[in-house]
Amino acid sequence: MASDDPDTEVTLFTDGGCSGNPGPGGWAYILRHPASGRESSCSGAEPDTTNNRMELTAVVRGLDQLKRPTRVQLVTDSVYVGTGLSQWLPKWKQQGWKRKDGSRLVPIKNEDLWRELDRLAAAHTVVFTHVAGHAGHAENERCDTMAVAAYQPYLSKSRFSR
Repeated sequence: MASDDPDTEVTLFTDGGCSGNPGPGGWAYILRHPASGRESSCSGAEPDTTNNRMELTAVVRGLDQLKRPTRVQLVTDSVYVGTGLSQWLPKWKQQGWKRKDGSRLVPIKNEDLWRELDRLAAAHTVVFTHVAGHAGHAENERCDTMAVAAYQPYLSKSRFSR
């Protein structure tokens, strides 16, 4: 588990989005270490994906940057990611990575990313904070801008290929 040393605390801001769902999509994160003022950020895109995959990818890519157990404040506008981490994930694992659909169990969507998120989160103490999307939260807006910019090249390619 994470150390009580305040130097191990980071804030991870994330966002993901798509033009169409599915469609070209982008993800972005900002990883901030408040004690030192250090910050890093990254973004990327896929030509054909979903909004939920991009939201998950942003968190996975951000957590993957951490090199030791860390207390992480995850700040995202994704209820899907937050609820998944805090409520659904333990049940899915217990049920063999399946979810209930009526009276039967069915495979969860985005299982590959949920498994990777589970693996990465297990090394850290992750506290989820939800922010409203497109509501003026500076880092959330910045992540959104980065994610949208990341998938823009796929939009122009898809326009010319039709």
